[in-house]
Amino acid sequence: MTSNKSKGIAHELKSQVMILGGLVALMWILEFIDLFLFRGRLDAYGVLPRNIIGLRGILFMPFLHGGWPHLIANTVPFITLGWLVMLRETSDFFIVTAVTMLVSGMGVWLFGSPGFHIGASGVIFGYLGYLLLRGFFERNLVSILLSVLVGFLYGGIIWGVLPLQQGVSWEGHLFGLIGGVFAARFLSRKT
Repeated sequence: MTSNKSKGIAHELKSQVMILGGLVALMWILEFIDLFLFRGRLDAYGVLPRNIIGLRGILFMPFLHGGWPHLIANTVPFITLGWLVMLRETSDFFIVTAVTMLVSGMGVWLFGSPGFHIGASGVIFGYLGYLLLRGFFERNLVSILLSVLVGFLYGGIIWGVLPLQQGVSWEGHLFGLIGGVFAARFLSRKT
């Protein structure tokens, strides 16, 4: 029985690595193609606020980045927070990702500043919101400890929801965080 459980855990971990690795690989490949073949023109597939064509960016925004530093800055928190979202169930990752993409993208489309909004940070802030509030909604020791750990490790990025830095889509951060809170409430399992 223990052997089957170990195999199940190993299989789940392998699936999680493949999912996260595949998404990160997609981001890196797209950035490579964008920079070297399209000279940054793929960024026009990001969210363009209050423009019908900009709605397509809800799907594309998390996979497009404004150069290598932007992509590098998003890669580690995407992997780390994404995996923490997957810890309980891999399916949670897909739900949280979908909810935060939708809420972040629609929030930017409705209220964002002019120009194309790109990057995975809206989703990253969604993971942050989900992980921080999951403990509050579930009220069990494991969820609370995970919320505290995430707050300790990543709580400092919360300032990214404020319009403090030029050229940063704080709106994407804010609405991503809100989407993560919605997902935490929706997925909470009180024990």
